[in-house]
Amino acid sequence: MRGLGLLGVFLWGLGLAQAPILYLPLDDRPPNWAPCTWGLVACPPQEAYRASLGADLPPLRAWLLSTPGKALVASLDALAYGGLLQSRHLALPAEDALARLGPLLSWKVRHGGEVFLFGVVPRWDASQRQRNLAVLRALAPWPGLPGVHLEAVWDDALRHSPAPQEAKTLPYPSRPGADEAGQVLLLRALRPGLRVAVVYEEEALAGRTTPYEGVPLRDTVAGVLQSALAQGVSLEEGPDLVLYVYGGQNPRRVVQDLLRLMPRFPVALADLSRVNRGDPGLMAYLLGLGLYPRLASYASWGTPANNLGSALAQGGLFLGDGEGRLRRLAEAYFAYWWGEVGRPWVRAHFPEPLPLEAQGVAALWPYPELEGYRVELRSIRFPWGRAFEAEAQLDLVLSSRAGRGGLVE
Repeated sequence: MRGLGLLGVFLWGLGLAQAPILYLPLDDRPPNWAPCTWGLVACPPQEAYRASLGADLPPLRAWLLSTPGKALVASLDALAYGGLLQSRHLALPAEDALARLGPLLSWKVRHGGEVFLFGVVPRWDASQRQRNLAVLRALAPWPGLPGVHLEAVWDDALRHSPAPQEAKTLPYPSRPGADEAGQVLLLRALRPGLRVAVVYEEEALAGRTTPYEGVPLRDTVAGVLQSALAQGVSLEEGPDLVLYVYGGQNPRRVVQDLLRLMPRFPVALADLSRVNRGDPGLMAYLLGLGLYPRLASYASWGTPANNLGSALAQGGLFLGDGEGRLRRLAEAYFAYWWGEVGRPWVRAHFPEPLPLEAQGVAALWPYPELEGYRVELRSIRFPWGRAFEAEAQLDLVLSSRAGRGGLVE
């Protein structure tokens, strides 16, 4: 009997080791849904998310309660309101929103895994600001529960936005951001304690209050590291990853810095030069000198917090995974290209909601190469019917110059 008991304990432990990380995204826009395609997590059926209509909540709750895992990373706004856009204007009493969050604690009781949650402090134009804040304040006891982490991120804080001050009134961690929060908490769940050295293009950048954040950049960086449970270290201490913060001042100097850093450390590059777009001068250097394919990660698709969080999360999650790293770099390049080329072209040629003909923008794709692989754009679609975001299917194909062809599976 004793032997059978030990065997049972062993099999139970093995089951825990094989249990998935569950990820319940904020919505199905590319930055939020992308981790569901990375092979690292289990996600709800994508049809439970309905683009701008918001999530279909009954199947979302059913999936959550029926799916065990060793950890859960989840958006409060997806379960309470159906997504970020719905959270701003959906007329729903605070008590009902809180009731919709009950399945998160039920999952914790039923399956026993760790829970990592994030809610959004709404931006200035949300008609349901006070309701959302009341819900976030009512969750104050949750971080005191064993195995529950809760934080808030504030969304698009323009000058004089009340969100940064409102977030400070919450009795748990808060920081700028929103669409990168799921990725950052996945890094916390999958690789806590990552040792990260932060290098700024110039030291003055750390004190700059960046667009949509409302706080000095150093505070945003510190908040992202705290969310990831990453450990800030110096270059002399031998970091696992360097997070390089580019502010758009001098791309040539950045290249010189990267040439010094990259032989010694994996480097995640966050391009904060412009909101929702990268710096074409820097990208030309990176591609021309063959540095882009050697990066640990790159992000330029969103606000400063978006880019910092994505670069950190993807750089940390795919350390040591060569193919995964290249695939994330291909996706990040598409996001850069979309901001610089694709989005402006589509907006100049088509009204919204976008017709199928807008997919013709794919003809402009430049087919970049990453370490001997040609990045092919197999398809492009607009699930939200607008030009702001695009969903791409990318493949890495061995370049003919590499001597043979074939898809990377």
